[in-house]
Amino acid sequence: RFQACVYFASVFQAMSCGIHYLASVFMAVTPNFVCGFPGNVSSVLFHNSSASSIEDIWTLWTSTENYIVVQLENGEIWELDQCSRSKREVSLDLAYEYKGNKSVFPCSDGFLYDDTKWKNTVVTQWDLVCDREWLAKLIQPTFMLGVLIGAVIFGDIADRLGRKRVIWFTSAGQFVFGIAVAFTFDYYSFVIVRFLLAMVSSGYLVVAFVYVTEFVGIKARTWASMHVHAFFAMGIMIVALVGFFVRTWWVYQIFLTIATLPFVLCCWMLPETPFWLLSEERYEDAQKVIDTMARWNKGSTPCKVSELCSVQQDDLASGRAGDNDTSSAKKHNILDLFCNWQIARRTITVWLIWFTGSLGYYVFSLSSVSLGGNEYLNLFLIGAVELPCYIIACLAMDKLGRRNTLIPFLILSALICVLIMFIPQDFNILIILANMAGKFSIGVAFGLIYLYTAELYPTIVRSLAVGSGSMMCRVGSVVAPFCVYLRSVWIFMPLVATVYFFQLLVGIMALLSGILTIMLPETLGKPLTNTLVEATEMGRNKKSCSEKTPPAHSGAALEKIEMFGQERVGTDK
Repeated sequence: RFQACVYFASVFQAMSCGIHYLASVFMAVTPNFVCGFPGNVSSVLFHNSSASSIEDIWTLWTSTENYIVVQLENGEIWELDQCSRSKREVSLDLAYEYKGNKSVFPCSDGFLYDDTKWKNTVVTQWDLVCDREWLAKLIQPTFMLGVLIGAVIFGDIADRLGRKRVIWFTSAGQFVFGIAVAFTFDYYSFVIVRFLLAMVSSGYLVVAFVYVTEFVGIKARTWASMHVHAFFAMGIMIVALVGFFVRTWWVYQIFLTIATLPFVLCCWMLPETPFWLLSEERYEDAQKVIDTMARWNKGSTPCKVSELCSVQQDDLASGRAGDNDTSSAKKHNILDLFCNWQIARRTITVWLIWFTGSLGYYVFSLSSVSLGGNEYLNLFLIGAVELPCYIIACLAMDKLGRRNTLIPFLILSALICVLIMFIPQDFNILIILANMAGKFSIGVAFGLIYLYTAELYPTIVRSLAVGSGSMMCRVGSVVAPFCVYLRSVWIFMPLVATVYFFQLLVGIMALLSGILTIMLPETLGKPLTNTLVEATEMGRNKKSCSEKTPPAHSGAALEKIEMFGQERVGTDK
């Protein structure tokens, strides 16, 4: 009961992360637009269609190469393109085609936007078009850069100050910065506040994975950790629903932020994990948390930290005094992830899987843009399709193991990437099915690596390991949007060729990741480790990092603590 309440309270806020990660899909949309004109319009002409206002023409607009002809009340005739406007020197008859002299002017009177779908976006509010278009294209990459930095910073802080404090701060930060985004006064303040929002959102997601992993026992750990992704996917579906009903970007942002307000009001009630408390030698605090777990789960037999760890309090005190300058005072950093060859090879492989999963996810998503149809429904389905993906992953992880599930799905995604390149362009349905299969397979690997990373590393650097892995993941996320924008930069390279190039890149990296994963240890059914010595031994390598740790930090003993609450309920029944 205790673990269930803590779990659902923690993962509920993961929806907020999914919301903010994908919010820019509708917030930064660029609608159809043309240059503004000086004066009041009397008639509008678009090919063979005439109207009295620009708004009546937008339904006929089919290409950015089109232009609109308007006649003003003073008799002047203007041709309005997207990034320029031309005044006809001879304005006798209003006709679409004109062969006479024209004077070209810049868009000094602003722009006219099509507001039939979106009443207001950040692009229309700050005119992020034409020579300012690159500013609009930086919105998502700068957000992902904030995600990258936040993953490392808050992962390290969580290992130093505790999981609970980081969860408090990042939850409040998501709400405060989420509301602040809606009230930014210009583009630069908008990007800065969203950058801060990205940092706290990433920090929460990274620490939440570690937090639920350390509270949930072995039997439920796979399903519990994997379905954090399911709540993230639900956040994506919420973006689609809110975007469908709210078409003004700042109102849309407020509604998205308020969606997770309940958690902000009650997150202060979450306890610290016994794993982290024991790693910091705060045995009395750990005992209080365990006693609370026992009361909630109606455990009849008391659970004592000293008995589980087989260490007396006086031994603990002497151990702390003797190792004051080594164990308790040692501050861990990212270099500890490379403390010996076994751990270093593990870290390199894990980082490669994180990067490949993220880049592959967005490259396959790029192909789905050509599906057409309702963009809100498409985004909703993109989030919904992840749900069965995680169910399959959980079943395979519990039956086959983490490593034995990760390897075939990585190799499968690599084969699908190669297969797509040989499918003829006329076979649209087959291409779509192959892309969905590729996204499904890379999604399994992408979802699995969170839990696998947390199980591969000890308590003292677990948040740092997950945070650094998430950093590599966000490097792929930062690169992916630029891959999308190559279509407008490399004019000579068609979109299809661009997509195929990066799918081949993902395929090669997925194949390499699958091969390297063979050398990783299996963690299914094994207790979480607490020291780098234990983590190294799990890889059957006797090399270790030079650190002294009290025997009370045994990972097996700590595992008894995390299993206590759930096993006690079964005994009482």
